[in-house]
Amino acid sequence: MPEPIHPLKLVSLLLQYPEADQVGAIRDLEFDEVGPVSAAQRRALTGFLEWYRDQDLDQLRQSYVDNFDFDRRHSLHLTYQLHGDSRQRGLALLKIKNVYRDAGLDPDPSELPDYLPLMLEFAAFAPGQAGADLLDGHRESIELIRAGLLRTESPWAGLFDVIRDGMPGLSRRQLNRIKRLAEEGPPSEEVGMEPFAPPEVMPTLPGEKPLPMIGGRS
Repeated sequence: MPEPIHPLKLVSLLLQYPEADQVGAIRDLEFDEVGPVSAAQRRALTGFLEWYRDQDLDQLRQSYVDNFDFDRRHSLHLTYQLHGDSRQRGLALLKIKNVYRDAGLDPDPSELPDYLPLMLEFAAFAPGQAGADLLDGHRESIELIRAGLLRTESPWAGLFDVIRDGMPGLSRRQLNRIKRLAEEGPPSEEVGMEPFAPPEVMPTLPGEKPLPMIGGRS
């Protein structure tokens, strides 16, 4: 019996640009071939896969490009959310690359190390806490992308529900940074840009009220 697919490995595949062979394999996938998931992860994955299987290849590709290539706030290169195109981003990329190397992984040099599908695949198979720690270190980016996708009612937001459901709760420091980035955008962006998402889809700590609408909209 083949080994079950780790749920993060499946999300990694789903967040890559749709290729015909990949889409065909996912259409044929049975849910019992996926490794253990929580009830919330199962609901999110089931809902996304139902939508995914209803699209033809061209529709999937167009949706992917519209969501992840045409809106930089949804960039799957996670250091962009935190550092924009500043010099700090180069240091952050090097740090991620060193995490991979320390775990014995030599990733494809044609892809930046902060590419979320690559990080998810690493998290699925990395020894110990290395993968989980890497994702948690970029939690702010994951939350911002998810909030932006929820804002546009994108079906791709469901995949980010799968990711975050397997992560620890947000710390006060993480939440404050998410709020600041939502208000200001990455360092290379101008303050006052349209926000990542309205307050109702932004994360909050238990018992905390959502943010007021950013950017002066009522």
